[in-house]
Parts: sequence; structure tokens; C-alpha cells
Amino acid sequence: MSISRRDFLKLCGASAVMLGVGAKFAPPALAPRSAKVPISPKAGAGVLIDTTRCIGCKSCQNACKVANNLPTDDRPVALSATTLTIVDFRNISTKPNQPEIKPVKRQCMHCAEPACVSVCPLGALYKKENGCVGYDENVCMGCRYCMWACPFGVPKYNWQSPNPKINKCAQNCMADGKRDKPACVQACPQQALVYGNRNELLTMAKERIAQNPSKYVNHVYGEKEVGGTSMLYLSGTPFEQLGFRTDLPDEPLPSLTWNAQEKVPGVFVGMLALLSGIAWWTRRGNSRRERFWHNGTQVK
Repeated sequence: MSISRRDFLKLCGASAVMLGVGAKFAPPALAPRSAKVPISPKAGAGVLIDTTRCIGCKSCQNACKVANNLPTDDRPVALSATTLTIVDFRNISTKPNQPEIKPVKRQCMHCAEPACVSVCPLGALYKKENGCVGYDENVCMGCRYCMWACPFGVPKYNWQSPNPKINKCAQNCMADGKRDKPACVQACPQQALVYGNRNELLTMAKERIAQNPSKYVNHVYGEKEVGGTSMLYLSGTPFEQLGFRTDLPDEPLPSLTWNAQEKVPGVFVGMLALLSGIAWWTRRGNSRRERFWHNGTQVK
């Protein structure tokens, strides 16, 4: 089908108008709970984890499993859908054949502005008033966007379930009315875990560093990483040797991507309108041809 220059310009003009209309009147991007207005970390609680005090007893790991009704007869080596807290054993030795093992507790970092919350299309992940990132499995559809978004690799997919969804530490062990602090904190025999107001924990952490500068790395991990996290770490070993990401920006990840994300629906509707316009024009042209041609003979 041939299109005249005039018709082509008309089509381009109509498509441009449809793109503009689609971008203007498209529904706003899905904004899960607290995605754009997160709770300030100063108003929430947190946990200070002093890795210099951890002895690797796994009491926190076992307490988490019991509190969340997860299997305790396995031997996990990493976070999974059935292990929301793990004691990771890292070899920090720089000498060959002379290992030096350091235990490190890992779990959800409960970011102040969580990337997982900002990408969840149904609001299954959300920010709680106490600062932690909650998770509602009844809302989750298992899309795994949160797994891609999390800079700490925390959400894990339950591949063994016939109805697979993700799972993560959501501090559900505080919702049963029996505890005033997470089960992992209560179980630690070395007081390596301290629960309290995040701002006060930061002050405590910096005081420990100031009082023992030779014992600690001069950095509180989680104070500024990706906008701050509710889980704060002290260490006597460089954090990169313990497997922590040290390449993360101080700016919250949702703020880096939201400007692009909120334009997606408008562009989508605009492209849909453009394709619909092209399809309509093509059908219109075919109809015109059918009226002028019949079995290879031009109809007058």
C-alpha cells in the first residue's frame, strides 16, 4: 500500500497528538505504600550489630527460625526463603593456609527508603512505623522484582513451594505480643546485638569507635549506605573483607530511579495509542484497496 506525502504527515501528526494525550492522561505509576514518602530512619527502631563481639553461636539464626515457624532441622549456608537470618562465616586471613574465620550476622537491612518497596507493583512490601520493611505474603504475586532491586540480595524465592513467593526478614517475631524486641536480639548471649532507636544506636556506635579506635574500623555500615538502613554494623575488619558491598551510593536508590519509573505508564499508553493508530490506518488503506480492486480487475 502506498501512502502519499500528505497522508504520511497526517499520520505523524495524529500519532504525536496521541502520544501527548497518552502521556498526559495515563494513570500514575504504581506507587506502593511509602515508596515515595518513606519513614525517617530517625523515627524508627534499629539494631546495632557489633561483629567484634559475635562468636558464631548461631543463637540468633535459630531464634529467628523458631519465631517465624521455619524449619530448624536444616543446615543453611546462605539466606533463603526458609532462613531469614544467617550467620555467615568469612575467611578474612591474608596468609595462605592460615585461615582466620569471622562470623557475621546477615538479614534484611531494612533500608530507610527501600528499593524493594519502590518496585513492588502490589504493595506486598511496605515500610512499617518501627522502621523495618514489612512483607505481606498474601499480597505477593511472586514477580521477583524486589530480588532484582535489593542491593543487598536479601529477598529469596521459595522454589520448593507449589505457589512460590519471596520471603525475607520482616521482624514478624515482634508482632506476637510476647516480645518487645526481635527474637534474634534477645537470643544473643554476647550482647552483640542491641535494639533501640536508630539515632541513639548511631551515637552508641560512634562512641565505641572513639573509645576504641584500634579495635574498630572508623565507619558505621548502614549509616549512609543507600540513604541509611535500620541495621547498623560495627567491625574490626574492613567491611569488604566481610563480604559487604562498599560501592553503594549514599543516595537512596528509589530516588535515582523514580523519575524514570513514573514516566513508564505515560509512555506505554502513548505507544499503545501510536500502534493502534498505525493499525487503524493500515486497515483503512486495505479497505480502500478492496473497494477499487476485485479479482485483479479494477472496479470503476
